[in-house]
Amino acid sequence: MTKPGLEGVFADWKEREALAEAMIPLIGKLYRRNVVIYIQGVPVFNQSVIEIMKAHRRVRQIEQNELSEFETHQFLEILSSLDLSPAHIDLGKLTSAFMDDDQGLTTREYVEHYCAGIIGQQDSVSHTPCDVVVYGFGRIGRLVMRLLLEKTGGGHNLIPKAVVLRPPKDVAKDLHNRASLLRRDSVHGPFNGTIRVDEENQVLICNGVVVKFIYAADPAAIDYSQYGISDALVVDSTGAWRDEKGLGQHLSSVGVSKVLLTTSGKGNIKNIVSGVNSNTILPEDKLIGAASCTTNAIVPVLKAVNDRFGIVSGHMETVHAYTDDQNLHDNTHSKSRRGRSAPLNMVLTESNATSSVGKLLPELAGKLTGNSIRVPVPNVSMAILNLTIENASSVQEVNEYLRDVSLNSSMQRQIDYQVSSEVVSSDFVGNRHAGIIDSQATIVSGCQVVLYVWYDNEFGYSCQVLRCVQKMAGIKYPLVPAQPSSSDASNPAVVSQLKTA
Repeated sequence: MTKPGLEGVFADWKEREALAEAMIPLIGKLYRRNVVIYIQGVPVFNQSVIEIMKAHRRVRQIEQNELSEFETHQFLEILSSLDLSPAHIDLGKLTSAFMDDDQGLTTREYVEHYCAGIIGQQDSVSHTPCDVVVYGFGRIGRLVMRLLLEKTGGGHNLIPKAVVLRPPKDVAKDLHNRASLLRRDSVHGPFNGTIRVDEENQVLICNGVVVKFIYAADPAAIDYSQYGISDALVVDSTGAWRDEKGLGQHLSSVGVSKVLLTTSGKGNIKNIVSGVNSNTILPEDKLIGAASCTTNAIVPVLKAVNDRFGIVSGHMETVHAYTDDQNLHDNTHSKSRRGRSAPLNMVLTESNATSSVGKLLPELAGKLTGNSIRVPVPNVSMAILNLTIENASSVQEVNEYLRDVSLNSSMQRQIDYQVSSEVVSSDFVGNRHAGIIDSQATIVSGCQVVLYVWYDNEFGYSCQVLRCVQKMAGIKYPLVPAQPSSSDASNPAVVSQLKTA
């Protein structure tokens, strides 16, 4: 029996479902013009009807805003009718701002007002496409390739040109094996698209993108130019070389201009956590480290907390998914305890993330200790931050601040915010943020704050890697609505050039 007052719930759902379905071709049309649509920082291109509806639901849960498809659809229709130059547009923020204050404008007038800087412009972007080579094709290498293929857009972006591997005994067999590993993933599910193997040319054709497989043992002796690759950015996901001398071997190959390491670099290599210190990447930087997955998860949160509350001291404990440097069965290992069976044990081991914090955030140098426990799950980890802050606070104040940071700060793509008390690790597989605040677990007692930060140590980290790649390659798009400074806060038509991912 239908409950009183609920008769229209299903009809409302079907209406919103139809609107979300109608949004897909509009989003796709814009995406092929390199106009990328987001809803409160969540990309909605190449998404299903349900995923688009879930993005709206997330806004209603976290931002406490009744944003729905009824509002966003009409904004999207207007955007698709305009002569927009390439840009990244947050449909959720644009719609929410109108709902809060329409400034006496019609919907079309409002959209045109905010998009004034990108309507009919031929020079909204100044970057050139950048060839990318993925060196190594393990867990991170394959996920980075998935992201590169996903983000091809209209083609004026990062262009995945090649994968480099050690020479196999049977090239044809290896190509099919690599295609299978890219196509199917036990943790992250199937590849979103099609993959075809061309044995004769030693390429995989992925969603129409031709990716050459190069087999070489020496990173310094590859002539990339013979494959039509020039000024390439190499993403080294092997971890085999971490210092300037070792990683710099790539720069000796013809056609390579820059290298990004998918872990922490050693020595003089600059380490970057996107959203925190990526502004320090300079055009002349040739070698960059993307830091570790745990460092990426905790540094944005630590920066946010320190900026607002001041951190006196703290301890970080990571509960980390096992990794392939551990053993399936008990065996020898170069590091203590890691030789014991990964799927059968909790393994206490060291963490280098806290030592990296002081280099990335000098104001916190020497204030943090840390350790790690590897546990029998294949992916998604948690960092527990036990912090002493300068002045007493409350759970409500800390959570409200972090919620706002996740929605409205320059770190919104790094920090996510979760309001459910029923979530577990598998719920965060595929999350694109560096870390996710579990607000229901936050503990505050006077000056003591305990934060629980989930992170997809594979996919979320790979998203951070790609953001660094974009910054190194100079990939920039106008962001609408802009995040104005105090000097231009009265002018919503100002469009800032910001790094996006």
